Amino acid sequence: MTLVLGLETSCDETSAAVVADGRTILSNVISSQIDLHQKFGGVVPEIASRKHIENVIPVVHQALAEAGAGLKDFAAIGVTYGPGLVGALLVGVAAAKGLAFAAEKKLVAVNHLEGHIFANFLAHQELEPPFVALVVSGGHTSLVHLKGYNEFVLLGETRDDAAGEAFDKIARVMGLPYPGGPYIDRLAATGNASAIHFPRALSGDNYEFSFSGLKSAVLNHLNTSQQRGDQASNADVAASFQAAVIDVLAAKTIHAAKRCGVDKVVVAGGVAANSRLRAQLAETCASHGLALFYPPSLLCTDNAAMIACRAYYQYSIGGFASLRLNAVPSLKLGKKKL
Repeated sequence: MTLVLGLETSCDETSAAVVADGRTILSNVISSQIDLHQKFGGVVPEIASRKHIENVIPVVHQALAEAGAGLKDFAAIGVTYGPGLVGALLVGVAAAKGLAFAAEKKLVAVNHLEGHIFANFLAHQELEPPFVALVVSGGHTSLVHLKGYNEFVLLGETRDDAAGEAFDKIARVMGLPYPGGPYIDRLAATGNASAIHFPRALSGDNYEFSFSGLKSAVLNHLNTSQQRGDQASNADVAASFQAAVIDVLAAKTIHAAKRCGVDKVVVAGGVAANSRLRAQLAETCASHGLALFYPPSLLCTDNAAMIACRAYYQYSIGGFASLRLNAVPSLKLGKKKL
């Protein structure tokens, strides 16, 4: 049995996990800072970094205790080194390097976005590449062709706002708490998705995304309604906005899967927990003969189990990092763009 210890500190979750043979979670401890950042309406990088410093070693100790393992039992230590908030990333990288040096273990540098994709391997033991993955979160929206466990091709990504970022910004304007995605999802369930037509940007034969124009259209609608004294339905606004985002995500994902000749679609990242995205992709994938995979909600958000899973497959081909490893906050996903 090959054990990997994973560390994740890219944003506002401090997490450590132990995974066996790349597929079995023995522990997955997550210390969230959501309550701390809610009053600011978003993550404050300096506060996040300080809390990571406080939490990272206690979280590691708890993960080891729950797994019944010691540092001597690990083959490698995997850590997120990008993308993310630079101060937050540095805390995890420094901790992982210290543990690797002290225990004389291999260090593996993990791309956070690749980790999100690999969360699906933890949730679905039968899943194997190749497939097309939609990575959709607060900071990223990308389509990736995973040809093998260690071969990624970036098909396209957002040109501006990520989908999750747009959800959070619209939720804030509507007076909903942070993070806004789950609140928009719940509110939209009571609204009419056809009540307001919002734009679907960059539609057509491409894999690029843009949500800044949609965000502006929703803001203009809300401002115009207020100026006219109209009683705008927040539920209808939420449902119509959400539909505009998800229509584009679903259409481009299916198009990419057909073009790449795969029969499986994977969804990853925080927005993968969105109920309409799951339902719409399930229906569309079924109509095109595609199998759909997504993780449980806990593995959609940032966690170290997905980092340990990804690290295992890098370890298996000798993909080690040196103790000079540094954080790369703008790290890209995939080797090329089609």
